[in-house]
Amino acid sequence: MPLIDSSIKPVVLASQSPRRIELLKKIIDQFEVQVSHVEETLDTDDPVTFVREISRRKAAEIAALFDHGIIIGADSIVVSNSRILGKPRNRDEAIEMLTFLSDRTHQVYTGFTIIENPGGKIHTDIEVTDVVFRKLKPWEIERYIDVAQPFDKAGSYGIQDESAVFVEKIDGCFYNVMGLPLTKLYNSLKPFFKL
Repeated sequence: MPLIDSSIKPVVLASQSPRRIELLKKIIDQFEVQVSHVEETLDTDDPVTFVREISRRKAAEIAALFDHGIIIGADSIVVSNSRILGKPRNRDEAIEMLTFLSDRTHQVYTGFTIIENPGGKIHTDIEVTDVVFRKLKPWEIERYIDVAQPFDKAGSYGIQDESAVFVEKIDGCFYNVMGLPLTKLYNSLKPFFKL
């Protein structure tokens, strides 16, 4: 049973990501899902600013629909050599991204924002995890894309799926790479529930 009882305050996740839904169920017993339609673009090269602001916008958009509750927004990106990789728009872009990530270390940044209504209390934070990819063969990249269809994933991969075999090691929160840094999110939520 999850550690946070949402009967105290209703919780809304501002995301339709199956991974975020699955992960949030580990810490909150029940919550509503509302899809945010915020554009995931921002004129900045700073990954911290990017994920903090996009997560804030997502949470704020959904918070405007609810008079009472805790709203959680999140955004994840992959960064390598100062290049921000979001979700691929098509197969060619997914191939290019995974080729770029092959045989190098990259960072996964996830920003999350919690908004409480009424009152508008807000908390925003980020988590960063280093991920090391082994050298990938072109056929592996193409086969993975054909099988996994990673078009809804930052950096064109999901560490919990078939691309797990691309990863030599990680340094940091595994769940952050999936889309929600569970420990940091849980500790950030506790004050909202007076835990």
